[in-house]
Amino acid sequence: MLFIRRPESKSKYKKSISAEVLAPILVGVLALILWDIFVKVTQLPPYILPSPLLVIQTLIADWHELFPSLLITFQITVFAFIAAAISGLLTAILFTQSKWIERSLFPYAVILQTTPIVAIAPLIILWLKNNTFAALVVCAWIVAFFPIVSNTTLGLKSVDRNLLNLFQLYKASRWQTLIYLRLPSAMPYFLGGLKISGGLALIGAVVAEFVAGTGGAKSGIAYRILISSYNLQIPRMFAALLLTTGLGVLIFISLSVLSDFLLGKWHDSAVNYED
Repeated sequence: MLFIRRPESKSKYKKSISAEVLAPILVGVLALILWDIFVKVTQLPPYILPSPLLVIQTLIADWHELFPSLLITFQITVFAFIAAAISGLLTAILFTQSKWIERSLFPYAVILQTTPIVAIAPLIILWLKNNTFAALVVCAWIVAFFPIVSNTTLGLKSVDRNLLNLFQLYKASRWQTLIYLRLPSAMPYFLGGLKISGGLALIGAVVAEFVAGTGGAKSGIAYRILISSYNLQIPRMFAALLLTTGLGVLIFISLSVLSDFLLGKWHDSAVNYED
Protein backbone atom coordinates (compact mmCIF):
# COMPACT_ATOMS: atom_id res chain seq x y z
CA MET A 1 0.00 0.00 0.00
CA LEU A 2 1.33 3.43 -0.94
CA PHE A 3 1.01 6.33 1.47
CA ILE A 4 0.37 9.68 -0.20
CA ARG A 5 0.44 13.02 1.54
CA ARG A 6 -2.73 14.87 0.54
CA PRO A 7 -3.23 18.65 0.70
CA GLU A 8 -6.09 18.36 3.17
CA SER A 9 -3.76 16.56 5.60
CA LYS A 10 -2.36 19.94 6.65
CA SER A 11 -5.72 21.10 7.97
CA LYS A 12 -6.19 17.80 9.80
CA TYR A 13 -2.68 18.17 11.21
CA LYS A 14 -3.54 21.64 12.53
CA LYS A 15 -6.73 20.27 14.08
CA SER A 16 -4.77 17.51 15.82
CA ILE A 17 -2.29 20.07 17.15
CA SER A 18 -5.10 22.25 18.49
CA ALA A 19 -6.64 19.21 20.16
CA GLU A 20 -3.30 18.27 21.71
CA VAL A 21 -2.95 21.80 23.08
CA LEU A 22 -6.53 22.27 24.29
CA ALA A 23 -6.81 18.91 26.07
CA PRO A 24 -4.03 19.48 28.63
CA ILE A 25 -5.14 23.10 29.11
CA LEU A 26 -8.66 21.97 29.97
CA VAL A 27 -7.32 19.35 32.38
CA GLY A 28 -5.11 21.98 34.01
CA VAL A 29 -7.98 24.44 34.41
CA LEU A 30 -10.16 21.70 35.91
CA ALA A 31 -7.39 20.78 38.36
CA LEU A 32 -7.03 24.41 39.44
CA ILE A 33 -10.78 24.71 40.00
CA LEU A 34 -10.84 21.54 42.10
CA TRP A 35 -7.78 22.76 44.02
CA ASP A 36 -9.48 26.09 44.79
CA ILE A 37 -12.72 24.39 45.84
CA PHE A 38 -10.83 21.98 48.11
CA VAL A 39 -9.00 24.84 49.86
CA LYS A 40 -12.22 26.79 50.39
CA VAL A 41 -14.24 23.82 51.63
CA THR A 42 -11.56 22.55 54.04
CA GLN A 43 -10.55 26.12 55.02
CA LEU A 44 -6.90 25.18 55.07
CA PRO A 45 -4.54 27.97 56.15
CA PRO A 46 -2.15 29.34 53.49
CA TYR A 47 0.92 27.96 55.28
CA ILE A 48 -0.39 24.43 54.66
CA LEU A 49 -1.95 24.75 51.21
CA PRO A 50 -2.51 28.13 49.52
CA SER A 51 -5.20 28.70 46.95
CA PRO A 52 -4.20 29.00 43.25
CA LEU A 53 -5.23 32.68 43.24
CA LEU A 54 -2.96 33.41 46.21
CA VAL A 55 -0.06 31.64 44.48
CA ILE A 56 -0.57 33.78 41.35
CA GLN A 57 -0.78 36.95 43.44
CA THR A 58 2.43 36.01 45.26
CA LEU A 59 4.15 35.24 41.96
CA ILE A 60 3.27 38.69 40.63
CA ALA A 61 4.26 40.44 43.86
CA ASP A 62 7.62 38.63 44.16
CA TRP A 63 8.39 38.47 40.45
CA HIS A 64 11.34 40.87 40.80
CA GLU A 65 13.08 38.37 43.11
CA LEU A 66 11.93 35.03 41.75
CA PHE A 67 12.50 35.60 38.05
CA PRO A 68 16.21 36.62 38.33
CA SER A 69 16.79 33.51 40.44
CA LEU A 70 15.07 31.42 37.77
CA LEU A 71 17.41 32.89 35.16
CA ILE A 72 20.43 31.78 37.22
CA THR A 73 19.05 28.22 37.34
CA PHE A 74 18.28 28.40 33.64
CA GLN A 75 21.87 29.38 32.85
CA ILE A 76 23.18 26.41 34.83
CA THR A 77 20.72 24.13 33.03
CA VAL A 78 21.71 25.38 29.57
CA PHE A 79 25.46 25.02 30.17
CA ALA A 80 25.02 21.53 31.64
CA PHE A 81 22.67 20.47 28.83
CA ILE A 82 25.01 21.64 26.07
CA ALA A 83 27.95 19.93 27.75
CA ALA A 84 25.93 16.71 28.12
CA ALA A 85 24.78 16.81 24.49
CA ILE A 86 28.30 17.28 23.10
CA SER A 87 30.07 14.88 25.45
CA GLY A 88 27.29 12.30 25.17
CA LEU A 89 27.37 12.33 21.37
CA LEU A 90 31.17 12.07 21.22
CA THR A 91 31.20 9.28 23.81
CA ALA A 92 28.55 7.32 21.89
CA ILE A 93 30.57 7.67 18.69
CA LEU A 94 33.63 6.41 20.58
CA PHE A 95 31.66 3.42 21.87
CA THR A 96 30.61 2.38 18.36
CA GLN A 97 34.18 2.41 17.05
CA SER A 98 35.15 -0.62 19.09
CA LYS A 99 33.23 -3.17 21.15
CA TRP A 100 36.15 -3.35 23.58
CA ILE A 101 35.93 0.39 24.21
CA GLU A 102 32.19 0.14 24.81
CA ARG A 103 32.51 -2.87 27.12
CA SER A 104 35.32 -1.19 29.04
CA LEU A 105 33.77 2.26 29.53
CA PHE A 106 29.99 1.83 29.38
CA PRO A 107 29.75 0.32 32.90
CA TYR A 108 31.33 3.49 34.28
CA ALA A 109 28.71 5.58 32.52
CA VAL A 110 26.10 3.44 34.26
CA ILE A 111 27.85 3.95 37.60
CA LEU A 112 27.87 7.70 36.99
CA GLN A 113 24.14 7.59 36.34
CA THR A 114 23.21 5.44 39.33
CA THR A 115 25.30 7.39 41.86
CA PRO A 116 22.95 9.74 43.79
CA ILE A 117 23.81 13.31 42.87
CA VAL A 118 22.90 14.40 46.40
CA ALA A 119 25.72 12.22 47.73
CA ILE A 120 28.47 13.48 45.44
CA ALA A 121 27.37 17.10 45.00
CA PRO A 122 29.02 18.28 48.27
CA LEU A 123 32.30 16.72 47.13
CA ILE A 124 32.13 18.41 43.71
CA ILE A 125 31.29 21.74 45.34
CA LEU A 126 34.25 21.27 47.70
CA TRP A 127 36.62 20.54 44.80
CA LEU A 128 35.41 23.60 42.89
CA LYS A 129 34.87 25.83 45.88
CA ASN A 130 36.36 28.82 44.03
CA ASN A 131 33.78 28.49 41.25
CA THR A 132 30.35 27.53 42.58
CA PHE A 133 28.69 28.07 39.20
CA ALA A 134 31.01 25.52 37.56
CA ALA A 135 30.34 23.05 40.38
CA LEU A 136 26.58 23.35 39.86
CA VAL A 137 27.03 22.86 36.11
CA VAL A 138 29.07 19.70 36.70
CA CYS A 139 26.38 18.30 39.00
CA ALA A 140 23.65 18.98 36.45
CA TRP A 141 25.83 17.54 33.65
CA ILE A 142 26.24 14.26 35.54
CA VAL A 143 22.46 13.86 35.72
CA ALA A 144 21.87 14.75 32.05
CA PHE A 145 24.77 12.81 30.52
CA PHE A 146 23.66 9.17 30.56
CA PRO A 147 20.37 9.32 28.56
CA ILE A 148 22.18 10.91 25.62
CA VAL A 149 24.97 8.33 25.70
CA SER A 150 22.58 5.41 26.04
CA ASN A 151 20.09 6.54 23.37
CA THR A 152 22.72 7.65 20.86
CA THR A 153 24.77 4.48 21.26
CA LEU A 154 21.64 2.43 20.59
CA GLY A 155 20.87 4.54 17.53
CA LEU A 156 24.36 4.25 16.11
CA LYS A 157 24.19 0.47 16.47
CA SER A 158 20.64 0.18 15.07
CA VAL A 159 21.68 0.63 11.45
CA ASP A 160 19.93 -1.22 8.63
CA ARG A 161 22.19 -4.17 7.90
CA ASN A 162 21.41 -4.01 4.19
CA LEU A 163 22.55 -0.40 4.00
CA LEU A 164 25.63 -1.23 6.05
CA ASN A 165 26.48 -4.07 3.66
CA LEU A 166 25.98 -1.68 0.74
CA PHE A 167 28.46 0.80 2.23
CA GLN A 168 30.93 -2.04 2.75
CA LEU A 169 30.38 -3.20 -0.83
CA TYR A 170 31.35 0.23 -2.13
CA LYS A 171 34.33 0.25 0.24
CA ALA A 172 33.24 3.27 2.23
CA SER A 173 35.61 4.28 4.98
CA ARG A 174 34.68 4.10 8.66
CA TRP A 175 34.21 7.87 8.81
CA GLN A 176 32.08 7.93 5.64
CA THR A 177 29.88 5.21 7.12
CA LEU A 178 29.61 7.17 10.35
CA ILE A 179 28.75 10.51 8.74
CA TYR A 180 26.45 9.34 5.95
CA LEU A 181 24.79 6.29 7.53
CA ARG A 182 25.18 5.86 11.28
CA LEU A 183 24.65 9.48 12.37
CA PRO A 184 21.49 10.03 10.28
CA SER A 185 20.11 6.71 11.52
CA ALA A 186 20.86 7.68 15.11
CA MET A 187 19.35 11.17 14.84
CA PRO A 188 15.88 10.19 16.23
CA TYR A 189 17.53 8.39 19.15
CA PHE A 190 19.82 11.34 19.84
CA LEU A 191 16.93 13.81 19.80
CA GLY A 192 14.93 11.50 22.07
CA GLY A 193 17.84 11.52 24.49
CA LEU A 194 17.94 15.32 24.35
CA LYS A 195 14.28 15.57 25.37
CA ILE A 196 14.95 13.39 28.39
CA SER A 197 18.18 15.14 29.35
CA GLY A 198 16.69 18.62 29.10
CA GLY A 199 14.43 18.02 32.07
CA LEU A 200 17.12 16.05 33.93
CA ALA A 201 19.57 18.94 33.55
CA LEU A 202 17.04 21.23 35.23
CA ILE A 203 16.48 18.70 38.02
CA GLY A 204 20.23 18.32 38.49
CA ALA A 205 20.68 22.10 38.67
CA VAL A 206 17.94 22.48 41.29
CA VAL A 207 19.25 19.58 43.40
CA ALA A 208 22.79 20.96 43.24
CA GLU A 209 21.52 24.36 44.35
CA PHE A 210 19.74 22.71 47.28
CA VAL A 211 22.98 21.06 48.35
CA ALA A 212 25.13 24.14 47.77
CA GLY A 213 22.72 26.43 49.61
CA THR A 214 24.15 29.47 47.83
CA GLY A 215 22.44 32.74 48.68
CA GLY A 216 22.74 36.37 47.74
CA ALA A 217 22.15 38.10 44.43
CA LYS A 218 23.39 35.12 42.38
CA SER A 219 21.22 32.49 44.07
CA GLY A 220 19.11 30.16 41.99
CA ILE A 221 15.44 29.32 42.31
CA ALA A 222 16.17 26.42 44.67
CA TYR A 223 17.48 28.86 47.28
CA ARG A 224 14.20 30.80 47.09
CA ILE A 225 12.28 27.56 47.61
CA LEU A 226 14.41 26.64 50.62
CA ILE A 227 14.11 30.04 52.30
CA SER A 228 10.37 30.13 51.67
CA SER A 229 9.88 26.70 53.25
CA TYR A 230 12.03 27.59 56.27
CA ASN A 231 10.01 30.79 56.84
CA LEU A 232 6.66 29.03 56.17
CA GLN A 233 6.09 31.32 53.18
CA ILE A 234 4.27 28.52 51.41
CA PRO A 235 2.56 30.70 48.74
CA ARG A 236 5.97 32.04 47.77
CA MET A 237 7.34 28.49 47.69
CA PHE A 238 4.50 27.39 45.41
CA ALA A 239 5.17 30.38 43.16
CA ALA A 240 8.84 29.39 42.84
CA LEU A 241 7.82 25.78 42.14
CA LEU A 242 5.40 27.02 39.48
CA LEU A 243 8.20 28.91 37.75
CA THR A 244 10.48 25.87 37.89
CA THR A 245 7.81 23.58 36.49
CA GLY A 246 7.00 26.07 33.76
CA LEU A 247 10.67 26.21 32.78
CA GLY A 248 10.81 22.42 32.58
CA VAL A 249 7.74 22.32 30.34
CA LEU A 250 9.19 25.06 28.13
CA ILE A 251 12.45 23.13 27.74
CA PHE A 252 10.59 19.96 26.75
CA ILE A 253 8.37 21.79 24.25
CA SER A 254 11.37 23.54 22.69
CA LEU A 255 13.24 20.26 22.23
CA SER A 256 10.11 18.60 20.84
CA VAL A 257 9.74 21.40 18.29
CA LEU A 258 13.42 21.01 17.37
CA SER A 259 12.95 17.26 16.97
CA ASP A 260 9.90 17.70 14.73
CA PHE A 261 11.73 20.31 12.66
CA LEU A 262 14.74 18.06 12.07
CA LEU A 263 12.77 14.86 11.50
CA GLY A 264 9.53 16.19 10.04
CA LYS A 265 10.43 15.74 6.37
CA TRP A 266 11.96 12.28 6.40
CA HIS A 267 11.47 10.19 9.54
CA ASP A 268 8.33 8.12 10.18
CA SER A 269 8.09 9.29 13.79
CA ALA A 270 7.42 12.88 12.70
CA VAL A 271 5.93 12.65 9.19
CA ASN A 272 2.13 12.58 8.95
CA TYR A 273 0.75 10.21 6.34
CA GLU A 274 -2.71 9.81 4.85
CA ASP A 275 -4.09 6.57 3.48
